[in-house]
Amino acid sequence: MIICIDVGNTNIKYALFEGDSLAMSFRVATEHKKTSDEYGGQLISILRNNGIRPEDIDGGIISSVVPPLDYTIERMCRTYLKISPLLLAPGLKTGLNIKVDNAKEVGADRVVNNVSAVRKYGAPVIVIDFGTATTFNVIDENGVFIGGVIAPGIKGSLDSLVNGTAKLPRVEIERPARVIGTNTVTNMQSGIVFGFAGLVEYIVKKIKREMKRDDVLTVATGGFSEVIAKEITCIDKVDKLLTLEGLKYLYDLNSTEGK
Repeated sequence: MIICIDVGNTNIKYALFEGDSLAMSFRVATEHKKTSDEYGGQLISILRNNGIRPEDIDGGIISSVVPPLDYTIERMCRTYLKISPLLLAPGLKTGLNIKVDNAKEVGADRVVNNVSAVRKYGAPVIVIDFGTATTFNVIDENGVFIGGVIAPGIKGSLDSLVNGTAKLPRVEIERPARVIGTNTVTNMQSGIVFGFAGLVEYIVKKIKREMKRDDVLTVATGGFSEVIAKEITCIDKVDKLLTLEGLKYLYDLNSTEGK
């Protein structure tokens, strides 16, 4: 069994694969002050509650955009799972051709998403990840990552709105019945959901215009991908497992290379 760990700014996502089949997936909150022992105890508890023993796991891979947690999560794997996980970092084979000003600036999550999307859907493709930030990744017809867009994240935008005002409440991020809200909650929900839908639609339109083709498949992933995809027609696929399946593919690719 292989464990794939995606360390994000808001959540840490885990997936366990038995062969090519997903056995289970879950997420926990990213907490910078947690120790490897605290993360390890949490992980072991979740695994055992789902009938999985630590010794069932014989390999793993980590993707992280939170450098302070890299050692913590790696040590957790070594101590509690008795494995030496691969870390998505320079030197790991990805097969992705990156043609931007500085390839080292490209986040690990974007690399994994791009590799996974090209493998599953082909190229050209636009990959939108609704995470802590909203990222747009553009892969041309030759499978080359040529750049993209980084916009604010949905939850972060709502947090900024609530924290920066005295009277606005924290609301659930869900679609209101109408764009014209009749109370504070639906006003805010309208602004967040329909506002981001408009942002996505406009940026995808501009990307396709610059690429000079309208047939580019657009794939969305991340926590709020389904909410936004229901409002616009420019998102062709919603794939919530894109990142974790990409990590499994990279684990297999690099394990094979090492044999």
